[in-house]
Amino acid sequence: MTATPDPMTSETAGPSPGPAPISATEAAALRPVRKTVRLSGIRTIVALILREMTSSYGRSPGGYAWMILEPLLGILFLTVLFVMIGLRSPQLGTNFAIFFATGILPFNMYMEVSNKTAQSINFSKALLSYPRVTYVDAILARITLTVLTQLLVAVLLISAIRGLFETRTVVQMEPILLSYAMAIVLGAGVGMLNCFLITQFPIWQQVWGIANRPLFFLSGIILILEGLPEQYKEYFLWNPLIHVTAQMRSGFYVGYDVVYVNPAYVFGVGLVLGLVGMVFLHRYHRDMLEL
Repeated sequence: MTATPDPMTSETAGPSPGPAPISATEAAALRPVRKTVRLSGIRTIVALILREMTSSYGRSPGGYAWMILEPLLGILFLTVLFVMIGLRSPQLGTNFAIFFATGILPFNMYMEVSNKTAQSINFSKALLSYPRVTYVDAILARITLTVLTQLLVAVLLISAIRGLFETRTVVQMEPILLSYAMAIVLGAGVGMLNCFLITQFPIWQQVWGIANRPLFFLSGIILILEGLPEQYKEYFLWNPLIHVTAQMRSGFYVGYDVVYVNPAYVFGVGLVLGLVGMVFLHRYHRDMLEL
């Protein structure tokens, strides 16, 4: 015989008791989830920056010294070359070193930010498998370290050149900072789009490297726009880096009026490319980690 449940017992038993309520002391000890996640993101970016510093500069001969020597040697080579061919003064001012430095430094900022951003996922692919590390953290870490490094290099080189030579230049921070802001936004935008293309299609890295080589000669580093034939000036203005280098030099040479510089155009190109790159990265970043 099977026992039947007592109807009186089932009716009066009521619902099973739920979990015990949390006391006021226990509730106060709980940490808000949102704040924890936000702090974790900052710590993640700092950790990635430290890892980048160690792997990129700490293990190579010379380390950070090479970051200063590379543009310095480029400036020295161009100065000696132009003196040897008989030129007594550059197209602006009287000193070759400061003339080339004001073109090379913002160009290097763009190139370094672009290249470092483009390799963000490939460089940190092993760490991106952890849930707390995202592709955005990897990109922000590389951009932050690159910008700080290039600004340090610029301060040291410009200070050294102005201390060693009579450059007859006056430093004006507003146009200089605007030039660097354009270089950073443009480099980050190009880099984010290339981050998707290089990771998804590895052959793109070689294609982009070949396409980038003429930029050194087409970006106003050696010849300013005013020194070009009139019929070619309009075409050169399509190159955003012409605007970056001209804006930089306007911060050193008093009276150098760069009316053709269009910051909105440079920022627009950088933001559009960056937005397109972020859309593709957000859509395919999980698939890219498996390549």
